[in-house]
Amino acid sequence: MAAVKQVAATIRLTVNAGGARPAPPVGPALGQYRLNLMAFCKDFNARTQKYKPDTPMSVKITAYKDNSFEFIVKTPAVSWFLKKAAGIESGSSRPGHIEASTVTVKHVYEIAKIKQTDPYLQYLSLESISKSIVATAKSMGIKVVYEL
Repeated sequence: MAAVKQVAATIRLTVNAGGARPAPPVGPALGQYRLNLMAFCKDFNARTQKYKPDTPMSVKITAYKDNSFEFIVKTPAVSWFLKKAAGIESGSSRPGHIEASTVTVKHVYEIAKIKQTDPYLQYLSLESISKSIVATAKSMGIKVVYEL
């Protein structure tokens, strides 16, 4: 039976795809737990090379007492996808009153298919993920329409 490793910390970061470097924010976050920065940077950049370079990826790093680590890379936030699909820089300043932009149901479905690959969402149906995305769009002031 394998010995259970003791967890030193759980670190959550947002790093651009293929852009992990030993500089901040990655360096200080991992350095304080004496983790191998270059090993993380190489592995993260290899895992995220299929994404565009400016895509913000959420990463959860589990640091162990023996200075080893594991990490899980998640897809970008729903709000990032919605802003890209709507072609806007930020959501509405007054959601519910002022409409920032519109997206189609097809956009929502495509975002849901991408988000379903996340480790925590893989067992949810596309319908439930889509409903969550529609709610996020509404809170950002983005209207979801059937046809443009």
